Parts: sequence; structure tokens; C-alpha cells
Amino acid sequence: MIIETNKLTKYYGKARGVIDLNLGVEQGEVFGFLGPNGAGKSTTIRVLMDFIRPTSGHARVLGLDSHRDALEIHRRVGILPGELALYPKLTGRQMLEYLGELRGGVDWGYVDQLAERLDSDLSRQIKNYSSGNKQKIGLIQAFMHRPELLILDEPTSGLDPLIQQEFYAMVKEAKEAGQTIFLSSHILPEVERVCDRVGIIREGRLVTVETIPAIKSKALRHLEIVFDGPAPAHEFERLPGVRDVTARNGHLRCTVVGTLDDVVKVAAQHTVVNLISEEPNLEDVFLTFYGREGNHAQ
Repeated sequence: MIIETNKLTKYYGKARGVIDLNLGVEQGEVFGFLGPNGAGKSTTIRVLMDFIRPTSGHARVLGLDSHRDALEIHRRVGILPGELALYPKLTGRQMLEYLGELRGGVDWGYVDQLAERLDSDLSRQIKNYSSGNKQKIGLIQAFMHRPELLILDEPTSGLDPLIQQEFYAMVKEAKEAGQTIFLSSHILPEVERVCDRVGIIREGRLVTVETIPAIKSKALRHLEIVFDGPAPAHEFERLPGVRDVTARNGHLRCTVVGTLDDVVKVAAQHTVVNLISEEPNLEDVFLTFYGREGNHAQ
């Protein structure tokens, strides 16, 4: 295992961080760590990197003890923290040069390539950067030494859509090169796009680890179908996984758990004017898995 935790627990006084976290990330995979803000994602990363110490339990990174071997772990890991702090008076290049020297030197041809791909102007002072441009510097410094493990906390925060696409390509290339990526996010479509497996954390507890197909098979979607005539609600009400069917003035609305295949096949027997599918948001996924009180679905 590249990352392994055993009953990892962290409290901030009486406030909850993470509780009894048992997590395993395999070599060469892109592992998504999914949860709403405040769920414990950043706390987990800080403990893994020995930025804070656990209340109980322990963690191993790259087969090393997260506390005892922290220096060696830092050498072999590229990290983008959730709260990125940079020296405001340095230029982007000076910041990267400083970090590169701390690492014993990096391939500057590769650094410049990353900067070009992310459309990052390294000549400007960091104090003049937008939040998105600061995030680009954070990504470059995480990737620039080609680490064995990338730990990325909300990596696309502040990035425009085109740069997000380039980031996804960088993740794909890192995986193909044998690197492992641990990606924390609260954005379900992002995790679906790049990750092999997903761990869902809620209120400090790891509630499931699933493959992407398993997540999709259980995700709840809101669907609206517009017909050129009366909406045949009764045909949809009997379909498995379809609930909350309503029909009015040729508009049919329903909620679908899992695959849309049966719904699409029934709709295709009529003339469809429009079909709108709302991608499941994070709360919908949680409600699908655990119900409104956060209890495990049976």
C-alpha cells in the first residue's frame, strides 16, 4: 500500500477532525477522497504529511511511518495543500527556484513545460496573482520533481475550465508513468472523471470506498423528459429504480437511481422533444448511500 491508515483519529480539543479512519491506497491508482467541506479531508492529509499529529491511530505513507520518517516522505511526495501559502514578494519563478533548491534541484525544462501547459506567467510577483494563478504555482511545485506520490487537496480550486482540462491530462500522464495520486475533492464529476476508486468521508468517518462504476450505479439523478404529446407517466412508474414520477403538459419528471438504460428505452417509444438529466451532486450521492440522517443504506 502507498497510503495506509489504521484507526486514525484526530480531535482538535473537543472538535472532531477524523475518527477511526482505515484507508488503503494502492500503487499506481488515482484515489479520490470525496466529501463536503469540513468532512475531514484536509485533516487526513495534514496527518499523512506529519503537519499535525494524530490523537490516536497511525498512518504509513510509501511504506514509511508518517511521523518517524516524515523527512523521507516529504522528499518523495508532491503535495498541494488546501491552503497554499506563498511568499508574496517573490516572482513565480523565484518561488519555484526556492522550492526546487530545497528539493536538491529539479529539471527546469520540465518546470517550464508545466508552466506553459498551465498558462502560468512565472515573471510576475505572487502578490499580483489571482487565486487561480497561485493555484497554478501550487500545482507546478507538486508535479515538478516527478514524485512517487502526489497528494492534491482541492487541486482545481480557482482554475478556469481550460486549465482544469490540462490538469486532468497531467493526472492521466502521471498515472501512466506509474505515479500514485491521492486527490481530495468535493466535486463529484471531477472525481468521476479522473479517479479509479473513491473514498467518501462524512463527518470525519470513512463511510465507503467504491469504484467509479459502483458510485455511478448507486447515484441518484433527476430527469426531465419533454414529449410532443401527453407524458406516459404510468410506463415509467413501474420501472425499477424510478421514483417520484410526475407528469404535466407533456413534461415528465422523475428521480432515477442507477442506470438510465430502461428509462431511455421507454422514452424512445414516444417522440421526445427534449431530455434533461441533472448530474448527481454530492449530497444526492450521500442520500443515495446513507439516507438523510447519514445512516448506512442496507
